[in-house]
Amino acid sequence: MSFSWPWALLALLVIPLVFATWWLTRLRRRRAVVRVTSIALVRTAMPGRSRWRRRIPVALLTLGLAVLAVGAARPQATVPVPSSSATIMLALDVSGSMCSTDVQPNRITAAEQAAAAFIKSQAGGPRIGLVAFARTAVVLVPPTVDTEQLISGLGGLTTSFGTAIGEGILTSLDAIAQVDPSVPPTGATASRDRRVGYADDVIVVLTDGSNNRGVDPQVAAKEAANRGVRVFTIGYGTDNPAPLACGAGQFGGFSGTGSGFGGQVGGAGNPFDADFEALTQISRTTGGMFYRAQDAGQLATALAKLPAAFTIVRKHIDIASWFAAAGGLLVAAAVVLSLWWNRTRRPPAPGRHGPRSS
Repeated sequence: MSFSWPWALLALLVIPLVFATWWLTRLRRRRAVVRVTSIALVRTAMPGRSRWRRRIPVALLTLGLAVLAVGAARPQATVPVPSSSATIMLALDVSGSMCSTDVQPNRITAAEQAAAAFIKSQAGGPRIGLVAFARTAVVLVPPTVDTEQLISGLGGLTTSFGTAIGEGILTSLDAIAQVDPSVPPTGATASRDRRVGYADDVIVVLTDGSNNRGVDPQVAAKEAANRGVRVFTIGYGTDNPAPLACGAGQFGGFSGTGSGFGGQVGGAGNPFDADFEALTQISRTTGGMFYRAQDAGQLATALAKLPAAFTIVRKHIDIASWFAAAGGLLVAAAVVLSLWWNRTRRPPAPGRHGPRSS
């Protein structure tokens, strides 16, 4: 539980004043001396109260004031809420290493098949968009619920130089901003209020390499975090890549030998191995999760696990009204019990007929 106005908790200081007033009242009663002629009359007029009856109203009043003070601080509870209008952006790596045959028949084909199965499983649900990234990033299909359009977009993937993971995240953010006005585009200043929870939009990054082009992925991750957009990352491929083999439609502009492979410059990074540490940090920064997929089966499993994280988001709900109601009831109960138990008893009225004479 968090508080919107934590300084209002200073109202709890009124509780010691209640105890001090109660103690002073009891002290004065003890010091008061009343001379009466009939002890029986005093006993009849005074309310008969046990010790626990004297303390219950004070305890209820104290508890009520404490609850009201907490309510004044505007408490908020974090609860899971089903997402009603989610957008999922699938950002797919199409660098040259995706032609590796360590995943049968090759990485890019297995990724296409797994992504297609995921899209079909979400039919009639959230909007889905496709982004492909290599040396740069491009939107293949804007967020839509048209399953056929998405499947068609997957069929046109071709490999190219480089691995621009950061560009893939930023391009996905801009695609989300086109359909969700609550998410500012990347050129705008954004600062998320963490008390309102995450956006209903997420990005899934599937890559088999290390970033070597464009924006640093951690910078892009902070941009996503500032907009409340979670990024889920999938590190794809085995640790023992096999020879490259892509079909004519998949083979793009890269060279299989020399420093030009995968767009590597100066030998930076391994074009076949995903940077698991960087991907984990991206997900941690944005509130997402990292998954490892070494083959087609693990990739399908990772994608199948994602909807549970997408469709349930955590929202902060203001519960100050609950505290106000509970505190008011406790104070009212304290006042009612105090008045009832402290009421003055009337002595019994004398009979109409006087005492009989003997």
